[in-house]
Amino acid sequence: MAKVAFIGLGVMGFPMAGHLKTKGGHDVTVYNRTPAKAAAWAEKFSGHAAPTPAEAAAGADFVFVCVGNDEDLRSVTLGESGALYGMKPGSVLIDNTTASAEVARELYAAAKEKGVDFIDAPVSGGQAGAENGILTVMCGGDEAVFERARPVIDAYARMVGLMGPAGSGQLTKMVNQICIAGLVQGLAEALHFGKRAGLDIEKVVEVISKGAAGSWQMENRHKTMNAGKYDFGFAVDWMRKDLGIVLTEARRNGAKLPVTAVVDQFYGDVQAMGGNRWDTSSLLARLEK
Repeated sequence: MAKVAFIGLGVMGFPMAGHLKTKGGHDVTVYNRTPAKAAAWAEKFSGHAAPTPAEAAAGADFVFVCVGNDEDLRSVTLGESGALYGMKPGSVLIDNTTASAEVARELYAAAKEKGVDFIDAPVSGGQAGAENGILTVMCGGDEAVFERARPVIDAYARMVGLMGPAGSGQLTKMVNQICIAGLVQGLAEALHFGKRAGLDIEKVVEVISKGAAGSWQMENRHKTMNAGKYDFGFAVDWMRKDLGIVLTEARRNGAKLPVTAVVDQFYGDVQAMGGNRWDTSSLLARLEK
């Protein structure tokens, strides 16, 4: 059993911290900007809540962070009330936020200055994956540190991999989001076409999902998309944030992402329709409006 802190109890962090306590058997202290949510977590999981990130991290062997973006990440890790201020030498800061590779490298360096190790470890699998403890975790950092952290991360993961040095986890998550953007747009167009052609969508998907066109998105989202229901998972606002990170990195490294850039604009159209909190499969709603 390890002493663990978890900072950020959103739709992902709340259950992830819970798995660290229940499945991992660790002693967990949490922090959230809204204290009531931290108190609710502590009551539900018989854990502890702290008033600042630094106090949550004090004495912890592993400190997890799962917040919104680069600036949120800096605010809860750096400075006198930040997690790094309270962490002991030799402990490990594990960032599950989907953020930039730049901030991952920045935190890696800041941690090293304090004698602390750092792993960027963004996740994929959405809210359902977090609740069921079956997330995919893409890590960047030093191999020896990863091997120490992996058994702890396993509490909320189905797949954990070290992708390279600091920042590599975030870059891999960008690859993940590029794939999803194109897949969801393709599925949306296919369902839209099939409906316009007068086909029975369920019969169509039953056949094509067993062939080369099959995908997780098709298997898990076609029914709700066909029904015009978009309340199942990763929100459009979050996807646009992630695609913004992707496109910024692409401008830096020279990658050409024409489909990703267009799909990002399509998600902007969905936001303009009031679909900010719809899930990412709502690209179909844009075609059917």
